[in-house]
Amino acid sequence: MASGSRVAVALAAFLAAPLAAFAAEPVTVFAAASLKESVEKIAIDWKAETGNDMRLSFAGSSALAKQIEEGAPADVFISADLKWMDHLDKAGKIKSDTRVNLLGNRIVLVAPKDSTQTTTIAQGFPLATLLGDGRLAMANVDAVPAGTYGKAALEKLGVWDTVKDKVAQAENVRAALLLVSRAEAPLGIVYETDAKVDPSVRILDRFPEDSHKAIVYPAALTAETESAESAAFLAYLQGAKAHAIFTEAGFTVLAKTN
Repeated sequence: MASGSRVAVALAAFLAAPLAAFAAEPVTVFAAASLKESVEKIAIDWKAETGNDMRLSFAGSSALAKQIEEGAPADVFISADLKWMDHLDKAGKIKSDTRVNLLGNRIVLVAPKDSTQTTTIAQGFPLATLLGDGRLAMANVDAVPAGTYGKAALEKLGVWDTVKDKVAQAENVRAALLLVSRAEAPLGIVYETDAKVDPSVRILDRFPEDSHKAIVYPAALTAETESAESAAFLAYLQGAKAHAIFTEAGFTVLAKTN
């Protein structure tokens, strides 16, 4: 290589080094599985506007909260219920003053798209009869928000005892949705937003809102984050562009637009 070329390469490397040094660290977001498509779209917009990358991890809220409690390097946590955010708050694992109730949702009863089942969800509705010899797909009813909401609704409607031995419990709501989508379960309980993203299922009916606690998705910065970009992203989640994406997905926006 000619000496002039070597000088040019060295100069380019020298000039690029300060830019790399000042590049923002990616924001790591732990979010409930039901938020996957929405948060991925928001992350694309965020990068287009800021140039900053993101690391996204989606799972059941309980699993994510336990990972954060054990020291996983998350910057932002978005839970599908208040319980797991409260758990981390009490453990000193989030910055309490950043906490915001971001979204609302509904739970629905779904069936494979080709199913001919119909029902109206009401007190004592014949869920066990609808299942026949099949199983009811639900997220873990003792830990995962979608599962706990679903169990509470079935108890309130007086049908839990008739189906509790027919429940196929999954690690998160998307895994439960997949069982119905693949027709491995004739019925399932998932969020309305989940049903909207999967063309292989159809909604039979919504659960009455008074059959379970209000479904609230809180968001907060973790106690360990020191990233200014994390705070900026949490604010971005409360902005007009993010709200439009959440609304299109079927969520109810609870936080005021920044």
